Amino acid sequence: MRFAETNDSAVYLVQAYGPEGIRVGGRTLTRGLILTPEQIIEDWGPRRIADLDPGHLQTLIALSPEVIVLGTGAVQVFPDPALYFAVLERRIGCEVMDTGAACRTYNILVAEGRRVAAALLPW
Repeated sequence: MRFAETNDSAVYLVQAYGPEGIRVGGRTLTRGLILTPEQIIEDWGPRRIADLDPGHLQTLIALSPEVIVLGTGAVQVFPDPALYFAVLERRIGCEVMDTGAACRTYNILVAEGRRVAAALLPW
């Protein structure tokens, strides 16, 4: 697992990530999740990016983020653009990357004080 330094215990940050799971708040989570600075939504979404559907994205939209970081697993895989049209039409940014990059990007955006929601799929 790779480790990210965490300085503020008042927010959720990714502490580590890898094939074993994603560690947040001292717990290692092994299924898809949504992470915001204020909350963890466990057992979110599809098991793989090919199974992503509009309902999965509606859960993210309901959180009113300014940007969504979508971690697609061990490798970056772009979902059908029609799926995230609802995100873009609400003027919410959407970045798609492998889960490791998504974890790092999420931590940076939180440190900048941005309203971010990360949807992270496991390896």
